[in-house]
Amino acid sequence: MAESKNILVTGGAGFLGSHLCERLLSGGHQVTALDNFLTGSPDNVEHLKGNTRFKLVKQDVSKPFDHAGPLAAILHMASPASPPDYMRYPIETLDVGSLGTRNCLELAYKKKAVFLMASTSEIYGDPLERPQAESYWGNVNSVGPRSVYDEAKRFSEALTMAYYRYKQVDAKIIRIFNTYGPRMGVEDGRVIPNFITQALLNKPLTVYGDGSQTRSYCYVADLVDGIEKMLWSKLNEPVNLGNSNEMTVLQLADVIIQMTGSKSTIERHPLPPDDPKVRCPDITRAQRELGWEPRVGLEEGLGQAISYFRSQLLNK
Repeated sequence: MAESKNILVTGGAGFLGSHLCERLLSGGHQVTALDNFLTGSPDNVEHLKGNTRFKLVKQDVSKPFDHAGPLAAILHMASPASPPDYMRYPIETLDVGSLGTRNCLELAYKKKAVFLMASTSEIYGDPLERPQAESYWGNVNSVGPRSVYDEAKRFSEALTMAYYRYKQVDAKIIRIFNTYGPRMGVEDGRVIPNFITQALLNKPLTVYGDGSQTRSYCYVADLVDGIEKMLWSKLNEPVNLGNSNEMTVLQLADVIIQMTGSKSTIERHPLPPDDPKVRCPDITRAQRELGWEPRVGLEEGLGQAISYFRSQLLNK
């Protein structure tokens, strides 16, 4: 087993954060999860509470905080991430991407800890390039309804690179493309949870626009593999993490209806402002520098997600 390290995960009771805590604990590390439960839930880490190397702390990272003792790494995962959540909590989203990121970076500087920033494919906005490589600067509306999330993450990236360049913090940025899997909320609002929930309930699947917009979907276990590789790498350039298998939203709807055996139909709604028409990562850097690429196929991953959502709906 590798050397046990003390690791802090902000947003540790969220969808991605909880999976990361689980993975880091399985590697023998001491893990402290910080979460204010705005969009995360203690239920996501309930199964970890019996582990003596795990600690859950209620904390808004936008407010000052500290950590007693040594700290090897901070993974800053905290932020509302689905459009309904960040539009419901716009100020909080901007706060966690500015004040929260600053607080985490200051702690990393003080503790000489590795800092990993969870950024997003949304920093590319509605892209004019396809696929999106890390060298692409993006096409973002800074005053649109999605800007509270897009610009919070873009500012976080700028702040992270400033601490790397001027304070020598070992800082890393991952740009996460659409990720799915167990522990997403039934009412999360992103396309896969929406479609699965609607299909299981035999309700119409809500497709925005004509459904020709594309996305690519990465299963959570693959993403966690990439994050772990990035954390312990010597890389300080931003890295895309996602699945490069691009498909239209209508194609995804058809797959989910088929896999669930649903009687659902398609219901069309107007396309929201600034909704990206295409989204597909260029993962060349991750493949070359980290030796990482996704391995879980869409149907295998969706099978796991469907089983999870089915159990959640049965328990409601």
